[in-house]
Amino acid sequence: MHQLSRRSFIKNAGGTGIALWLGINIRGNGIITTTNIVATNIIESGNFTPYILVESGGGITIFNTKPEMGQGTFQSIPAIIAEEFEVSLDQVTIKNTNGEKPFGNRQRAGGSSSIRTNYTDLRKVGASAKEVFIKAASARWQVDESSCYAENGKIIHKPTNRNFTYGELVADASKLELPKEPKLKDPKDFKILGKLAKRPDVPLKTNGSAQFGIDVQVPGMLYATVARSPVIGGTLKSFDATEAMKIPGVEKVVQVERIMGRYHSVGLAVIANSYWTAMKARRMLKIEWDNKGYENFNSVDYEKHLRELSGEEGVPDKTIGSVDSLNLPPEHTIEAFYETPMVAHHTLEPINCVAQVRGDQVEIWTSTQVPSSITGSGENDVHKYIGFAPDNIKLHSTFVGGGFGRRLNVDYVIEAVSIAKNFSQPVKVLWSREDTTEFGPYRPMTFSQLKGGFSEDGKLISFQHKVISPSFQEGMNSQFDIKKVDGTMVEGIGEQAYEIPNIKTSYVRADFHVPVAAWRSVTSSTLAFCHECFIDELAHKANKDPMNFRLELLSKPSDTKRVLLKMKEFSHWDEQLPNNKGRGVAQWEFFAGLCAQVVEVTVQPDQSIHVDKVFAVIDLGEVVNPDNVKNQVEGAIVMALGAAVKPGITLQDGKCMQHNFYDNPLIRIQEVPEVEVLILAEGGKVKGVGEPGLPAFAPALANAIFAATGNRIRKMPFDLKKV
Repeated sequence: MHQLSRRSFIKNAGGTGIALWLGINIRGNGIITTTNIVATNIIESGNFTPYILVESGGGITIFNTKPEMGQGTFQSIPAIIAEEFEVSLDQVTIKNTNGEKPFGNRQRAGGSSSIRTNYTDLRKVGASAKEVFIKAASARWQVDESSCYAENGKIIHKPTNRNFTYGELVADASKLELPKEPKLKDPKDFKILGKLAKRPDVPLKTNGSAQFGIDVQVPGMLYATVARSPVIGGTLKSFDATEAMKIPGVEKVVQVERIMGRYHSVGLAVIANSYWTAMKARRMLKIEWDNKGYENFNSVDYEKHLRELSGEEGVPDKTIGSVDSLNLPPEHTIEAFYETPMVAHHTLEPINCVAQVRGDQVEIWTSTQVPSSITGSGENDVHKYIGFAPDNIKLHSTFVGGGFGRRLNVDYVIEAVSIAKNFSQPVKVLWSREDTTEFGPYRPMTFSQLKGGFSEDGKLISFQHKVISPSFQEGMNSQFDIKKVDGTMVEGIGEQAYEIPNIKTSYVRADFHVPVAAWRSVTSSTLAFCHECFIDELAHKANKDPMNFRLELLSKPSDTKRVLLKMKEFSHWDEQLPNNKGRGVAQWEFFAGLCAQVVEVTVQPDQSIHVDKVFAVIDLGEVVNPDNVKNQVEGAIVMALGAAVKPGITLQDGKCMQHNFYDNPLIRIQEVPEVEVLILAEGGKVKGVGEPGLPAFAPALANAIFAATGNRIRKMPFDLKKV
């Protein structure tokens, strides 16, 4: 890694004087340390990552490198830096980055990683910058640095109350190096972090000025829509576009390949002077598809196949003790089989991308979770599939109207560039709601076989969880070794804090030709349902209260124990409910974080279930904006409720049987229960927010229904009118 020269990038910034970039070094995929400070109007080094721009005229810009898709990074990333830099967000301009190389290869949002993996490093960015300006001011005044402090974008000399703005110190500060280990503020002195704050992106989104990918308009732009094989896995065999080309405004019909991990297929793109013209022409195409035998595929048959595979031993995941040597009598054991469906991502902003090709250059406008994958030089980045050098790819990354993992994939970007190669004008490719529903990718179904066993004195001493499902990693990477366990598909099942002396988790891979992708909270969104419902079954077998049963499995100090104890108090767990009501509990800890939930339900006179209230306790370690945390947890609960009780994705004769919101609906506002959120920010490991609020809901709901009705639910989705 090249070290930056202290003075090598000082330049004049034209009419505004000079501007000062402050940043941090990137080594590999991790933010490592602070580095030099430079004054420049040009970013010139691939391993220098600027986050703050201070102009001599007084302007301050903080860059957000994590795509804003509703999760709040447009406020939270700058807030962390601003806290230590001693500026308010009202004093700064916030800009999203666009995959520019100097900002590094972690310009992405997924896995609830934006804060949890960058919190301390971003604080160091702000703190280092502040220290440099203090040093510059003290040198100009010829006073001791300890007599100066920063506040509201100024350096103030305590004894005399003299002050300089940051802008007035740019030239002096540019001659100094950033300290590698700056002193961070005591959290008790925070002015921004941990406080309720208005998100600066909300006014933009409510007044219509925020630009999403679907809003992009480029002069001379054409529009494209793609016909794909209705049989998933099929590809183009032949076509006749004669009638389509007769429609006024249609420019061309071209073949285009969709590349989604290991899944490749060819479709037919219609390009026209308007989207509606392109759609009209698409309906006029005469296409023969090569279904490759997938026209015989049905969800019902595949689910039967997964059940049959449960008889296989599977690939070992985690082993503690020796489950197989216990030989417990049948009366001391319990077994259960759980099933969860495929679901669509249903981002409210449909998939879209604008691309323009000029010689060996390509310019892209889109909403994406992975800007640095579009402009990057990595092995699986976009350049590999579109034939352009990474340095010749320019990206305009917009606000994202929902990601949920769908926009971690770049198939639609590759497709748009491939189409744009046929034109000198920019081309906007739009997916209809039907396209986004019918062609995936989807969250894969997971089936789970669980077994538990008790000792003679009633203690849980054995626990087994076998997952039977398609492989996510295999779908993303054709080189994945299918003889190994797919860690994504057993996510969290061997990592819970429960103290059980004998544990065995394993994985059985099922071949699958349908594209799959990460969905909010990835596989925890399905495995937590199976795992935590079975914990309740074990509690029932032991004739113990479900909350107390869990706590008895947590004798040692742990985050899970702390959260459940807080939940017991927060939810008034020990208060008795009326006979027609029930409450259930579940928790889940995985790579993204930890959240526990208690759900209360009522059995109505018609025997349907009404979801009354949800209590959520989320453990964060540190919190940036409490209001945003509550928003995220509430949103996760709504999404989890939809996945639990609304129809999933099913295939018949190889085709997706769902098409739009009318037959694959989302939760409506009148179906949303009351939600109370308790945030634990007690220091320690920083955890994520966007995903941990989702996994615990479905099992807590199912456990509440059992408490109210005695009916055990082992399959999602389930109908609240019929349980």
